[in-house]
Parts: sequence; C-alpha cells; structure tokens
Amino acid sequence: MRPVKDPEGFEQKHLHERVDFSGARVLEIGCGDGRLTWKYAASTDATFGFDPDFDELRIARADCPADLRQRIHLVRADSYHIPFSKNTFDIAILAWSL
Repeated sequence: MRPVKDPEGFEQKHLHERVDFSGARVLEIGCGDGRLTWKYAASTDATFGFDPDFDELRIARADCPADLRQRIHLVRADSYHIPFSKNTFDIAILAWSL
C-alpha cells in the first residue's frame, strides 16, 4: 500500500489558486503515477504527462479516472528528450521530480 501524500489537499488548493487551468494544454514533467495529475486535469483541455518510469506510468494508466481518460495522455520519456515541439503547451508543471 502506498502512503497517502497530501491528505489535507494543499497541493490541489495551491495549484488552483496560482494557475488557471481552464482550457489549457498542460505538460507535466515527471508525472509518475498520476497522483498530482488527477488534481488539475479535469479543468484542462488536454494534459500530457511524461515519465521515464514504466511501472509508474502503468499505475497511472490503471488509476486514471474514467472521466479524464479522453484528455490525459501519458508518454514514457525523460526530460532530456521531451517528445513534443516547442510552443505546444500553455502550462508546464514539474513537481516532486528532482
């Protein structure tokens, strides 16, 4: 069983206080198991998360809420070779990835 991270919901609260995700195309660098992704993706037009860890992406795909599956796209990649062209996204997120 994985530990519960941010049970108070501070991440989601602070993300939405500082960033307007409405209709945005978001790039999440190091999306891991998607724990943070689910907290903002419902507001976006599209969310593209990438991570080099195959197992974490497998978990993210399995845990992705059904209502978000059409707008979330998960890719195996690392930050040395970002598989998207410049100016593709409105917002980029990097959290817990360093």
